[in-house]
Amino acid sequence: MLDIRWIRDNPDKLDEALRKRGAAPESATLIELDEKRRAHIARLQEAQTRRNAASKEIGKAMAAKDTERAEALKTEVAEIKSFIQSGEETERELTTQLNDALSRIPNVPLDDVPVGADENDNVEVRVTGERPAFDFEPKEHFELGEALGQMDFETAAKLSGSRFTVVQGGLARLERALGQFMLDVHTREHGYTEVNPPLLVRDDAMYGTGQLPKFSEDLFQTREGFWLIPTAEVSLTNLVREEILDAATLPRRYTALTPCFRSEAGSAGRDTRGYLRQHQFYKVELVSITDAETSIEEHERMTKCAETILERLGLHFRTVVLCTGDMGFGARKTYDIEVWLPGQNMYREISSCSVCGDFQARRMNARYRAEGEKETRFVHTLNGSGVAVGRALIAVMENYQNADGSIRVPDALKPYMGGIEVIGA
Repeated sequence: MLDIRWIRDNPDKLDEALRKRGAAPESATLIELDEKRRAHIARLQEAQTRRNAASKEIGKAMAAKDTERAEALKTEVAEIKSFIQSGEETERELTTQLNDALSRIPNVPLDDVPVGADENDNVEVRVTGERPAFDFEPKEHFELGEALGQMDFETAAKLSGSRFTVVQGGLARLERALGQFMLDVHTREHGYTEVNPPLLVRDDAMYGTGQLPKFSEDLFQTREGFWLIPTAEVSLTNLVREEILDAATLPRRYTALTPCFRSEAGSAGRDTRGYLRQHQFYKVELVSITDAETSIEEHERMTKCAETILERLGLHFRTVVLCTGDMGFGARKTYDIEVWLPGQNMYREISSCSVCGDFQARRMNARYRAEGEKETRFVHTLNGSGVAVGRALIAVMENYQNADGSIRVPDALKPYMGGIEVIGA
């Protein structure tokens, strides 16, 4: 969430940022809401001042035995008290209106983010590795998985409906190996602390990372009111909510391998075939909590950590910086890592790493205090996929396929596969 004081001081900057994102200007509406709230608070303060003064005057009138004056003042104080009580409720309503409006405003992009409308305007930063060469026509992952008898979409549809898959046998083990491999690299080499967080969270946690209120349709909610996490970013980032951290403990880096749950409401009709876009999937998440000065540097570091996974797996990929129109709601800048899928003959996103500044921290009231400073500051938060496990499985299947439909196990995963080097039917 953006600071209303910053908006009041920089209305043109906010509207320009929204224009770059393809959204309508909002500064005038927000400032009007804030003015209304401020004016009401000023009236309350004036009433409280008058009540205090009148209360003192009652004492003086009583001492002077001016009963008529004292009774008139008591009546005035009672009326003021009634106004203050109702006025405090109005203040809460006005504050809620302002905060609700602010909570729907996206973050302000950094100056170096390319301006554009959609994914076609993203800018390639670097390309890593070489595309694999095949002496046969490479198949897509679902063709391979079904032929192996280890990806069952029909049975999953009977159990749960569309966008679910039963994975079994060698492919199930390969997917598990991918997750364990990623966790080991990030904890042993990249300094992340492994966390096993809750998968069910409250409204406040979803609000803190920006999923609520704007994106409720993309989420699953239980009858008891809990939300299934769409990404471990929610649980990991909220570890510091309502805390004041010692700056000496920053950065804090967390990672988790969890199931994730998404309704895919905004993706109707896209990638309906196969394992690419599921309601339930595994992902290794990376979250960093930093001070204000180091978050940009941490963003580059986090992206490299995610890239390392694909490098170790011997996969060809490219890294792009998202344009303003394709960037997520809470991000100031985002790198997408897109892995090459020979079966589709195209790049597909496998990781997205974003720096959010203090946008989420304001929603969570997460702060830090630097050494020697009395005032606190909001932390900066970052999140990224390190990487999406299901999509990594797809990438390995398509890039390591053999002409007979079997799948070679990448060298990096062999220690996790119990001696299996080729997955066959």
